[in-house]
Amino acid sequence: MTTQRVGYALLIVLALVAPTFAYPVFLMKALCFALFACAFNLLLGYAGLMSFGHAMFFGMAGYFYGHVVKSWDMAPELGLLAGVAGAALLGLVTGALAIRRQGIYFAMITLAFAQMVYFFCIQAPFTGGEDGLQGIPRKALLGGLIPIKDDKVLYYVVLAIFLFGYATIYRIIYSPFGQVLKAIRDNEQRALSLGYEADRYKLLAFVLSAGLAGLAGATKAMVQQFATLTDVAASTSGEVVLMALVGGLGTIIGPVVGAFIIITMQNYLAATGEFVLVIQGAIFVVIVLAFRKGVVGELAEWWKRRQAR
Repeated sequence: MTTQRVGYALLIVLALVAPTFAYPVFLMKALCFALFACAFNLLLGYAGLMSFGHAMFFGMAGYFYGHVVKSWDMAPELGLLAGVAGAALLGLVTGALAIRRQGIYFAMITLAFAQMVYFFCIQAPFTGGEDGLQGIPRKALLGGLIPIKDDKVLYYVVLAIFLFGYATIYRIIYSPFGQVLKAIRDNEQRALSLGYEADRYKLLAFVLSAGLAGLAGATKAMVQQFATLTDVAASTSGEVVLMALVGGLGTIIGPVVGAFIIITMQNYLAATGEFVLVIQGAIFVVIVLAFRKGVVGELAEWWKRRQAR
């Protein structure tokens, strides 16, 4: 535990000084996707529920944020709250229907909802259609106390939001609720025999995951000042699955590592165009076949073996 705390302290120090040697907008995008991947990992890594449509929560939260801040001319704090609440409500509706089935059928229901949301976003004037919601203003936070037009200032705001979301997920995982989720993931029938209402726990996990994904999506809209169809597309749902797998499913820090690896790769391979998707697919195949526990999971196993020797 002491080693873990030292590691977290070093990571926080690194995050605080990161804007001095890296582009703040890149770092903010990576942090948003890291929070998104952590929210997805809460559902799949700890509750054992595979969602193929998590992008709908991420993307719709960006639209909710944009309308509250741009169309309704309200504070960005309210925009963030609207993004979280809207995504959680959408998660409640989706989850209430999806948890009636298990395995691939659960995943297909989430995919079906995501596709409905995507085609709604194409046609609805609420979203701006294929043009998206552009020109979302960066308004000062806390009634003007924190101006966020400067990228470096905004970076620390995004870092604070990420740390809040990460701490929330950490607390959920290591709470009695999180232990029950793990029990349901490992052996649902046994959890049922002990008197736990598995469907209620799974639904709450789904809503929490959706709300935290919404926080990530709303934060991304605040950073990039637009919300587009890409954020609700199936490809974004695929990306977050890849991030969680690359970093390590069922590990608390793995999705963060995976998100930074994928976003960095996309950034530096952008010149290759669509070829980056081929590289992502190849990485996915290698991880599934050779490193099933992901980067963090494999390192943790190596450390355990080393300590045992």
